[in-house]
Amino acid sequence: MKCEICKNKLDETFLNKPIGTYVKDEKGKRHLVCSNCQKELNSKEKILKAL
Repeated sequence: MKCEICKNKLDETFLNKPIGTYVKDEKGKRHLVCSNCQKELNSKEKILKAL
C-alpha cells in the first residue's frame, strides 16, 4: 500500500494492516496517509487539499 500524498510505500503490521491512517473526504472516500505526511500537514483540511 502507498501513501496517497507522497506515494511512498507504507510499512505493515504482522496482520498486514498499514501503519498510517485513513482520512475521509466529503464524498466518504477513504484516503490512506502515512505518519510523515500527517506530521507535516497537521489538519484534515490541509491533508485533503494535498490530495
